[in-house]
Amino acid sequence: MRIFHLRQRSLLRGTLVALASGGAGFALSGFPALRPNLWLLTPVLLCALAAADTARCMQKRWNFYHGAVLLLLYSDLMILLLLLFFLVVPYARMLA
Repeated sequence: MRIFHLRQRSLLRGTLVALASGGAGFALSGFPALRPNLWLLTPVLLCALAAADTARCMQKRWNFYHGAVLLLLYSDLMILLLLLFFLVVPYARMLA
């Protein structure tokens, strides 16, 4: 299957890894009562790699596939920012 070949482009692989890292981030952060946890760095890095994998699927000319890749890339970035929020906010609360 193309999903398991890391040298080939796959939108599904990037999206699934980003969603899985988002779910793991929710579980590790203890949302809604956020607690400091450095293990959140693992889902953050996995989500960043998933966004890079999704960005590899971009095409030079614009078409609907290109638009779909942009939409998935924006969703990966939203998950990444949410995970960074889960990582940073408990430490900012400790400093205040």
